[in-house]
Amino acid sequence: MTLTPIHRHPGLPVFVLIFASVFWGMSWLPLKSLNQMGFDGPFLIMGAYSLLALAFLPFLFRHRRDLNKNFKAWLLILALGGGANLAFNYALIYGEVIRVMVLFYLLPLWGVLGGKFLLQEHIDMKGWLAAGLAVSGAFFIVGGHRIFDHPPTLIDLIALLSGFLFAMNNIAFRAHQALTVTTKLSALFLGTTLFSGILFVVQGDPVPQVDSYQAWWFLAFYGLVWLLIANYGSQWAVTHMPANRAAILMITELLAAVISAILIANEILTPLESMGGLLIVTAAILEALRSHRPETPPLAEAVPIVEEKSSRF
Repeated sequence: MTLTPIHRHPGLPVFVLIFASVFWGMSWLPLKSLNQMGFDGPFLIMGAYSLLALAFLPFLFRHRRDLNKNFKAWLLILALGGGANLAFNYALIYGEVIRVMVLFYLLPLWGVLGGKFLLQEHIDMKGWLAAGLAVSGAFFIVGGHRIFDHPPTLIDLIALLSGFLFAMNNIAFRAHQALTVTTKLSALFLGTTLFSGILFVVQGDPVPQVDSYQAWWFLAFYGLVWLLIANYGSQWAVTHMPANRAAILMITELLAAVISAILIANEILTPLESMGGLLIVTAAILEALRSHRPETPPLAEAVPIVEEKSSRF
């Protein structure tokens, strides 16, 4: 079978990334629906990601030599990515969608600080401006000066933690290029399954008594289809376009979350929250525009992903 050269369809990666980002942005909908069907947060997350982890085990076995050589890096991604996924999904299940997504998007701040202190990257004025705008936006989102009277909630802190862990995991992705994307994704999925399982046991929650077969099938669909499209689609797309362009397009995720939450969940944005969100989006665009990592050369064939340049993780 002849594979279609990627460079003949330059718009395909853009379409795939936007499509995957929309799935990420609307992931709150199946999460909250499954929660209403009787699946508690930790069990829900564990169930969905365990299916993905099992699906990716053959790829992990296939690349076992690379895994043995870079096992510490794989464990680091498992810890950071698993913690990030658990925090992000938990916050979406129990928090306000728009608030959680905007606080998660403090990624520019964590990316700048992580690049500076962990990778010893040079941060220009545009980078520091992005970090400052992100902090200012978060300040408005959590209530502005009212934060001193009403401190952020636990869900706010979990949303902030998820963004921080995702940024650190993204740095780990960039720092360990010897591991294939599928191997790194297997670490993410296994880590999420492990940590959500631990939380489920620690909380002492009973196994959900969900009698509807449709609910269990929906859980399987969310894990094996929805999350696979969101994860693998975004990873594939960012390997076929400049990193800064990908980072800007991925803001589609935030837009999809905000629009869908307003239209479906009847959430509202106060003027202060709107201002904070605008500052954070501006920060994300500035952070993307200051990126000057080398572009991926055109591929002659549509081959399995080997490396990535920038991603949500």
